Amino acid sequence: MTAIGDPVNRVDGIAKVTGAAKYAAEFDIPNVATGVIVTSTIPSGQIERMDVASAQRAPGVIAILTPANAPKLPQGGKAAIHPPAGRALSLLQDTNVLYNNQPIAVVVAESLDQAKYAASLIGIRYQQSKPRLDFEAGFDDSHPGSHNDQPSDITVGQFDQAIAQAEVTVDEIYRTPLENHNPMEPHATIAQWEGEKLTVHDATQYISGVQQTLAKTFGIPLENVRAICPYTGGGFGCKGSTWSHVVLAAMAAKVVNRPVKVVLEREQMFGPVGGRPQTHQHIVLGAKRDGTLVALRHHVHSHTSVFEDFTEPSSAVSRMLYACPAIDTAQRLVQMNVGTPTFQRAPGESTGTFALEIAMDELAYKLKMDPIELRLKNYAEKDPTSNKPFSSKHLRECYARGAEEFGWSKRNPEPRSTREGRQLIGYGMATATYSANRSSASAYVQFEPSGRVTVLCGSQDLGTGTYTVMAQTAAATLNMSIDQIDAKLGDSTMPKSPVSGGSQTSASVAPAVQAAAKQAQIKLYLAVVADAASPLHGLDPQNLDMQNGRVIRKGDPKSGETFAAFIARNGSKPVGAMGSAEPEQDTKQFSNHSWGAVFAEVGVDEAFGMVSVRRIHAVYDVGTLLNEKLGKSQLIGGVVWGISLALHEHSHLDPRVGRIVNNNLAEYHVPVNADIQQIEVSALNIPDNKFNPLGSRGIGEIGITGSGAAVANAIFHATGKRLRSAPITPDLLMA
Repeated sequence: MTAIGDPVNRVDGIAKVTGAAKYAAEFDIPNVATGVIVTSTIPSGQIERMDVASAQRAPGVIAILTPANAPKLPQGGKAAIHPPAGRALSLLQDTNVLYNNQPIAVVVAESLDQAKYAASLIGIRYQQSKPRLDFEAGFDDSHPGSHNDQPSDITVGQFDQAIAQAEVTVDEIYRTPLENHNPMEPHATIAQWEGEKLTVHDATQYISGVQQTLAKTFGIPLENVRAICPYTGGGFGCKGSTWSHVVLAAMAAKVVNRPVKVVLEREQMFGPVGGRPQTHQHIVLGAKRDGTLVALRHHVHSHTSVFEDFTEPSSAVSRMLYACPAIDTAQRLVQMNVGTPTFQRAPGESTGTFALEIAMDELAYKLKMDPIELRLKNYAEKDPTSNKPFSSKHLRECYARGAEEFGWSKRNPEPRSTREGRQLIGYGMATATYSANRSSASAYVQFEPSGRVTVLCGSQDLGTGTYTVMAQTAAATLNMSIDQIDAKLGDSTMPKSPVSGGSQTSASVAPAVQAAAKQAQIKLYLAVVADAASPLHGLDPQNLDMQNGRVIRKGDPKSGETFAAFIARNGSKPVGAMGSAEPEQDTKQFSNHSWGAVFAEVGVDEAFGMVSVRRIHAVYDVGTLLNEKLGKSQLIGGVVWGISLALHEHSHLDPRVGRIVNNNLAEYHVPVNADIQQIEVSALNIPDNKFNPLGSRGIGEIGITGSGAAVANAIFHATGKRLRSAPITPDLLMA
């Protein structure tokens, strides 16, 4: 039998390695045409004229959509603005240009090559206006930015009075750059209409959001839109919203009266589909000589577009991570002529822990105090700003186990104290944390005549293992093997599920599957005891149990019969039931978070400034691991991204024209195999039953938090050089 937590293999693994798994652009739709998005080449202004005559005469061209001839949408295409599902989109409804690389036309042709060639023939004349492209120059005109219904500014106590009493202070600026998602699968959509009904195959993290956005944007009933996405080739936040290309594909399909496929080019992944905004974080820490924090200030500026707000809530970690009587946090947004930023793995917490945890390391050195001891000295037993108790917190155990397994006690605290040849060796640590989230979800579980069980949920699998978690939860609930379960997802006609973002999919979907399995089981039991031909006829349903597909009398595994036999005897009609799971009202009484401790060892080449992350060891408190193998894989992936945050990623914005200049995988640096050495992760596996019935919390994002700061702190320990801006590159270490 399969149990919760078992390290079972992915149920979709064979489909992926054999190529049987189909991604959005791979569906073979008859008579499909190809759409290519044309994007702007200026950051601000108006389109004066678009000359499409030559393009229209090019071979294979079916239609060219521009602001001059695009269908007019209800409310100017703005009906669906409700992030994260709907965003402020560029849908050819006007001639405004608000950022470089903005969609301004669509060419539809018989083939991709023909569409790209025709697009290259379009002549565009602009009337340019002065853009806003200087981030720090916009600070004076910045405005408050709220996030998840939290106010932009949260304060506790009297910061100015408290900082005046501090005996040791840290007062520094920390910066993180603009970054962009680069999943292996770019955004892709195939749209087709049958009368007034629209079907889209879309690369998404939120099929229900795609359905809702398209219905509202076109002004058609929700049931007239079907969104399909059985597999997503990586998302990391960028595919959580429905972007311009999805609606444009549907618009083009309507105009040409045939299916249209649109796949964004890699360069078009930089701007039109969001990215992580740059941050400027001013942190002030004040403490007593014994390390007790008396004041903490975390003021954040991040950029947004000129047409829509998005907040990178980097100050959120400072609101809950450490006990402090005076906390002053603020979020400010700087409008720029760039595409609207969006969620990128652990938005806020990744950049916020980078700054806060470096600042805490600096404070520890000023106090001549062990960094772990400083954190334990200021350990928060309850949320310091909301005053709520935590649903579960075992961060002390993470520090203790991580330090022991890493060998932290062997560290000489003096910077530049350890070397191996030309390599300066350094050790650093940081705290990891991420909010625990869950939303309403539904699922359907059905006993089939074949003796198998089908599980349906309108969720998504981003490569994180949702198929496996669904199947494993049903198997554990029904006391069956996972090999007997068929999990199906990725279709908006299935029971509704939330966006796969905020590390909430498993925490939301698994309880819904569990509830549906229990309801289906009850329905089966009632039918069995009512069947005069059943060996269990007339028994109290509460005295029944299931084992490996058999309905039995409790404690007597040889009794009863298989549910397949019962179904066959009763007309081969499947038995199924719907189940739903809502976040318990009690969860609002708690502050819900996951926790971790990350330890890093680096080697820095003294002559050339090259950093090698020799090993990472991290311990997490994330509730129950639903699948040990999938869980560790997720955590390791997050740690890799934390290394990338510290050392690699940076989208370079040309300050003259507002375009990302390294908009390809050759020049946008991410870690490769040679950059990653030893990574060891583990989880305490202590259930958080106050959060959900399975005691599980999401783990997709916590791995990146703290990791970047741990690497940065290790670099300081190795070199004695404190760098407060990511990425930390060799030129900075050599300067």
